[in-house]
Amino acid sequence: MSHVPVSVPRPSLPLAVGDGGRLIAAHAGMQVDLDTFLAQVRGLAARLPAGAHVVNLCEDRYRFLVAFCAVAVRGQVNLLPPSRARAVVEDVMQRHADAYCLADTDTGQLPEGCVMLPEVLPVAEGAPPALAADQRVAIGFTSGSTGVPTANPKHWGSFVAGTAQNLAALQDLWGQAQPSIVATVPSQHMYGMEMAVLMPLLAPATLQAGRPFFPQDVAQALAGVAAPRLLVTTPVHLKALVESGVSLPPLAGIVTATAPLPQALAIAAEQRFGTEVREMFGSTETCIIARRRTALEEAWQLLPGVRLSPQPDGTLVQAAHLATPVQLADLVELLPAQRFVLRGRRADLLEIAGKRASLGDLTRKLQAVAGVRDAVVVQLAAEPGHAVGRIAALVVSEREEADILRDLRALMDPVFLPRPLRRVDVLPRNETGKLPRDAVLALLGQ
Repeated sequence: MSHVPVSVPRPSLPLAVGDGGRLIAAHAGMQVDLDTFLAQVRGLAARLPAGAHVVNLCEDRYRFLVAFCAVAVRGQVNLLPPSRARAVVEDVMQRHADAYCLADTDTGQLPEGCVMLPEVLPVAEGAPPALAADQRVAIGFTSGSTGVPTANPKHWGSFVAGTAQNLAALQDLWGQAQPSIVATVPSQHMYGMEMAVLMPLLAPATLQAGRPFFPQDVAQALAGVAAPRLLVTTPVHLKALVESGVSLPPLAGIVTATAPLPQALAIAAEQRFGTEVREMFGSTETCIIARRRTALEEAWQLLPGVRLSPQPDGTLVQAAHLATPVQLADLVELLPAQRFVLRGRRADLLEIAGKRASLGDLTRKLQAVAGVRDAVVVQLAAEPGHAVGRIAALVVSEREEADILRDLRALMDPVFLPRPLRRVDVLPRNETGKLPRDAVLALLGQ
């Protein structure tokens, strides 16, 4: 008897949830329901050029959302570069076969031949789109803050599972209502992807489609959407909001990630805006895996289904949304009830003259010095004939370097005092507040 191969259907998952009339995006008087959005996704997907990979550089959050989904429906893969710099985008395209660029604004820095979205998005009728659970829909890149950015493929099934976890970790902030999400973090960043792309698709939630950056812009964006309002931001933006004195409308909550949130800032933000600040822990490799209310606690609470296994040089992460375990460089101490405390990174640990410290802790101590607005501490490469590299720092402050170092001596062992300590007007933070190492070293003359 001959055996005829049987084609087994690939399990599929919806592109978006909810009834067709639910509000998926709003901005400056524009309101888009789910049916209209899906019609535009189908219309744009039919007009996209042939290709395997697409660098999605759309600036408008709603157009990014339409383009992201159209690329996936077309069976192509969204490339999400760590920077919009032309050299970075071109490098990402060269590393991925059959790639083209898609944008909605001509910034003058787009790669040659970049495809522009039409001013009026096309529409097409059809059934609600669905994607195979194992379909690769995106490739996210690490920021490169500690070296060369690395590529991390993402499948639709893992995005769906991860969003369900995120919703479970946040929904108590707004209850059963549909929240309006205002985000300051780029959609191309994995944290922005999870909170300002996937959440409106799969939660459901309404996306505020603008790109507010300055405190007054954020206040206006929040005032222009319906309650309950969720602000998705970073410690850098949150600090600017607190220090600006701007008034915000009532918030269901503030969510922050991308860099450690100082407890003092979390407390100040909760008091200033009368809402809970919830910090999320994750990475491009793992997506969000834990949360905490930083104003009240040091320990992180793992999201349901996430397990951590400490390793000699980091931590192994296992979760329902991860196809295989992922190892992070973070060192953790496990606590009861699925909680943990971060103990730094192996690469950040220093040992000089038999004494130990971490770059993260040294940076926090420098940032705590009176008159210091921002700072970072790094270890330079070892010079010929020396076993360890010098400690150096950049600081944003009106105070003299010698005065800052005098105060710093009271906070840390003298062997870890940064030399040189160099004042700069501003640290070279990227859109999410991270500091690429090469940019820091350039300011230090390395």
